[in-house]
Amino acid sequence: MRRAGLAALGPVLGLAACATAPVAPMARPPATVAPAQIAPGVQYLYGSAEGAAISIQAWNALVAYAAGQVRARPRDSVVLAEGATLAAPAWESCGDKPFAAVFDVDETVLLNLGYEADDAQHPGRAFDAARWDRWERTGMGKVAPVPGARDALAALRAMGVTVVFNTNRAAKNAAETVATIEGAGLGPAKHKDTLYLAGDDNTGSAKDVRRWWIADRFCVIAMGGDQLGDFSDLFNAISNPAARRAAASQPAIARLWGAGWFVLPNPVYGTALKGGLDDIFPADKRWPDPGARKE
Repeated sequence: MRRAGLAALGPVLGLAACATAPVAPMARPPATVAPAQIAPGVQYLYGSAEGAAISIQAWNALVAYAAGQVRARPRDSVVLAEGATLAAPAWESCGDKPFAAVFDVDETVLLNLGYEADDAQHPGRAFDAARWDRWERTGMGKVAPVPGARDALAALRAMGVTVVFNTNRAAKNAAETVATIEGAGLGPAKHKDTLYLAGDDNTGSAKDVRRWWIADRFCVIAMGGDQLGDFSDLFNAISNPAARRAAASQPAIARLWGAGWFVLPNPVYGTALKGGLDDIFPADKRWPDPGARKE
């Protein structure tokens, strides 16, 4: 936190006093204890201004990038072609296809507030597919748009870019998912046209086949998601956190972040949340505190 400036302190201390007397450093506010059931990641994503700002930042960048691509008419889509690798990427071609942008739904365009509020009241509860299915069917009206998403999707559509959703919500709940998306002001969404769901093909939670279907019809100029699998299933074949991080950082892929591929924050669940001490902190970067008391 920055110290308050003189202008901010003036109404309290008097501007003249501020000009002649030194201003003492602001005392650190007393630590607040978060409710035990609210995990830090949940606080950040669903409640913090910082989480909202990062989301808005991503959406603003995506719209600006898409506008440039519409003007330039790219040769290639941002969908990896069948048979491509992360080390040697190849792309679906655009030709004269109409433009589209492809997005995941949950925690990319839509915040599942009702579901996470229920989870927060039952800390430590494991994921239950049946409960998630109930949420898909009955959670309409208990969601909110991700900050920045509603305006961004409207801007994309206004420039002639079709918005397509590619989500792992279940095909059997297509009508409810359409109602949820449209009820949040993010639509339109039409199943198997601008909405693709798990069960539309035989690949389960993998999304590449659905992406290829979309790329057959559209020149995909931007994609957004909160998990790397929202960009390519190739990432999901890498289980080691360090190797996964390296794959996302290699030059052939690194150039795409913010330039076709846009990541939304999600510190709450998903493929990013794994790895122990040895996976995350290299042994040569450990710091043995010289002032630590020996036990």
